[in-house]
Amino acid sequence: MSQYSTDPAPNTALATVAPHRDWWRDAVIYQVYPRSFADSNGDGMGDLEGVRSRLPYLRDLGVDAVWLSPFYASPQADAGYDVADYRAVDPMFGTLLDADALIRDARELGLRIIVDLVPNHSSDQHEWFKRALADGPGSPLRERYHFRPGKGEHGELPPNDWESIFGGPAWTRVTEPDGTPGEWYLHLFAPEQPDFNWDHPAVGDEFRSILRFWLDMGVDGFRIDVAHGMVKAEGLPDLGGHDQLKLLGNDVMPFFDQDGVHDIYRQWRTILDEYAGRGEGPDGSSSEGRRGERIFVAEAWTPTVERTANYVRPDELHQAFNFQYLGTYWDAAELRVVIDRTLDAMRPVGAPATWVLSNHDVTRHATRFGNEPGLGTQIRTPGDRELGLRRARAATLLMLALPGSAYLYQGEELGLPDVVDLPDEVRQDPAYFRGEGQDGFRDGCRVPIPWTRGGSSYGFGSGGSWLPQPEVWGELSVEAQLGVPGSTLELYRTALAVRREQPSLGAGDRVEWLDAPEGVLAFRRGEFVCVANTTGEPVTVPSYGRLLVASTEVTVADGATSVPADTTTWWTA
Repeated sequence: MSQYSTDPAPNTALATVAPHRDWWRDAVIYQVYPRSFADSNGDGMGDLEGVRSRLPYLRDLGVDAVWLSPFYASPQADAGYDVADYRAVDPMFGTLLDADALIRDARELGLRIIVDLVPNHSSDQHEWFKRALADGPGSPLRERYHFRPGKGEHGELPPNDWESIFGGPAWTRVTEPDGTPGEWYLHLFAPEQPDFNWDHPAVGDEFRSILRFWLDMGVDGFRIDVAHGMVKAEGLPDLGGHDQLKLLGNDVMPFFDQDGVHDIYRQWRTILDEYAGRGEGPDGSSSEGRRGERIFVAEAWTPTVERTANYVRPDELHQAFNFQYLGTYWDAAELRVVIDRTLDAMRPVGAPATWVLSNHDVTRHATRFGNEPGLGTQIRTPGDRELGLRRARAATLLMLALPGSAYLYQGEELGLPDVVDLPDEVRQDPAYFRGEGQDGFRDGCRVPIPWTRGGSSYGFGSGGSWLPQPEVWGELSVEAQLGVPGSTLELYRTALAVRREQPSLGAGDRVEWLDAPEGVLAFRRGEFVCVANTTGEPVTVPSYGRLLVASTEVTVADGATSVPADTTTWWTA
């Protein structure tokens, strides 16, 4: 008996899906990196109209919501995470009318739209910052950022020893209007991204207004960039050493995961709860009176999943990315520990667990899992492509079987590898150009995705692509995989359809672990059973009823199943 996924998934998607309260507890949310998704005007850069044209593909894939990385007006020093105007669309992506049309089309297709919000820092081209520089020392506008006099006899040294996440000092000295060297300003990321001072009331007022602007536009939620930032320890104390990046994720830093961020989110939650649902249901019915339909998702890098749970207490945010899970290698023992810790941490606060394997900041998991363990989430080597894809498919089925919500990153449903051999001259990741910072190779997961076997940029657009695409892209394209039995795209389509159909899948807060051979994870959820073999050898397990999906071909005979190496299977009674 072969796996269910050898047959293409039937097109069971409806034009709309019925709204339901707390939809986010079991949602599958698809991240779109707009500049790399689809280009509608042939300028080599993806845009909102391109995303809009591909919404039916996402509906048919079977996702519930689409998260859009930033498309705001920006100088693009950090691919849009340096925002100059939070209420405007950058011309490279389109206009506010394009954003409105995208949101409306998504609603008609039964898809929700989540937009990125970047509250830790702005662009240095933001009107506030430009005026603060022009006004000089003592300007009230400088109080909305972190301006400080330097240390040393002539103020030539940074105010403290903090280091930028992108490498080098976290401070840049400005030239004052009279031409003299002056104050320093804080930027935890690139110099073009000055940090807001969230102790200043004007900053909070501005972002509450920004939230309302996009909620009135009809968005269904916000992914909060650097949600663990914003609040800095009083006095901006020195850390007392170098190599501070090694401490990230292991310690509470004076500039990250400070308790004061939670007061901000409690205020924001009251705003979100004022908005009733989506304005109207996908079926056209009024949603007046339905609360809790719009959500916040935190990008919060914290030392432990228990501290992550602080962000999703009932009066704060709805979800937080599970970076501990993303950073776990394909190993049964390690995976079981992080699964149990995640569910145990989320249960007391009543929040759903989230599961994610790839995003725009890390090496795609089809490449990570083809390399040796211990290399982290940013890897420069291709590894074993066949092994990586096999493990990636299995890891996806495991993730989609766990209780809670799952996040997919564009192109992973095609089994795309990271592009690890981009020439230095085409790279655009700002971290690449600053020494001693992040790896700087995030461009590899941001290469525009392929839609067709041939043509200009494999169907991405008519005018090439802003990052070069490998020659293998054509055979990994949507056109090459759609309807093809056993393809990675059909595996995703099938798995998402089955996940939606199975009453035991989706929301929940626990699993029942079953006895299994070493290196194998097996758990039950109601009548559903998932078995994941993370070893390099086949294992024999009981047949747990009817086989629903398997990531590779399996053999079922006489009440037992031979599960090949690096394979996950789904069963139902």
